[in-house]
Amino acid sequence: MSKWIDEELEDGFRGMYKIKQIFASSKSEFQNVDVMELEPFGRCLMIDGLLQSTQVDEFVYHESLVHPAMLLHANPKKVYIGGGGEGATAREVLRHKSVEKCVMVDIDKDVVDFCKAHLPENTEAFADPRLELVIDCAKAQLEKAGAEYDVIIMDLDDPLEGGPCFQLYTKEFYEMCMSKLAPGGILVTQSGQAGIKRHNVVFSAIHSTLRAVFPRVLPYNQAIYSFLDEWGWQLALSDEKMEHKLSVEEVDKRITARITGELKFLDGESWQGLFAISKLHRKTLREETCVMTKGTHRFMHATGLTVAEEPEAKKAKTA
Repeated sequence: MSKWIDEELEDGFRGMYKIKQIFASSKSEFQNVDVMELEPFGRCLMIDGLLQSTQVDEFVYHESLVHPAMLLHANPKKVYIGGGGEGATAREVLRHKSVEKCVMVDIDKDVVDFCKAHLPENTEAFADPRLELVIDCAKAQLEKAGAEYDVIIMDLDDPLEGGPCFQLYTKEFYEMCMSKLAPGGILVTQSGQAGIKRHNVVFSAIHSTLRAVFPRVLPYNQAIYSFLDEWGWQLALSDEKMEHKLSVEEVDKRITARITGELKFLDGESWQGLFAISKLHRKTLREETCVMTKGTHRFMHATGLTVAEEPEAKKAKTA
């Protein structure tokens, strides 16, 4: 009998993925972690039954998260990553020749060790002497820092009710982050589902919250096939005058000059598409009034579970 992952993305909408093989499983103090091969997506990382990244398109997510902020900055030397335990975010940061130090802070040592052992595409990043890996709360470590980071990258869990990270999407947290940026610094954060149907839940609220702190915030999104939706990010610029509308030629020029190796997804053409969000998205962002604070939150809806039956059998039972 085939085994499937059944993930509920919103009320009335579920996706099912067929498991071909489970390579390794572990339970840490905080969460359950699996590396498995899914029939449509290849090798993937699963945490608490929720898809985190897959072989077929993790590079789309991680290149979109990392490189716009790094390429907009004039000369990023010191970078802070909150979360990112699988190592792929650090991998993309460390491709930038200008980087002298990358501090990655993840709370779950077991997950980091598990990913080191089972995600070979990130082995080189974990071994890079420029990477300083800290096992701690991302907020606590950042609070101890001075105004020293050129780029802060928040690769956190989604803001889920009862989850470990929703307080890291608040005005108070972003005010602290801004105080830790060096002059001309940039913050980028993943911002959850950002398609036509769900962009008005947390994507728009995170944008509104960042705008309450930073002088300029650039929203962008991209379809992530394995997430069954478009995904969103926000670039928060500490310098309002920073040039952010780059031509195709300028983006390609910066990629060639600054990045080691060839990117799979991002170039000058695809850069233009990232920031070309729809008319409806722009209207939603203009009209959004929610500013998330310690007492005011928006949450994503997401649950995951494993079921040991073919979907046809399940359908027959419920018909």
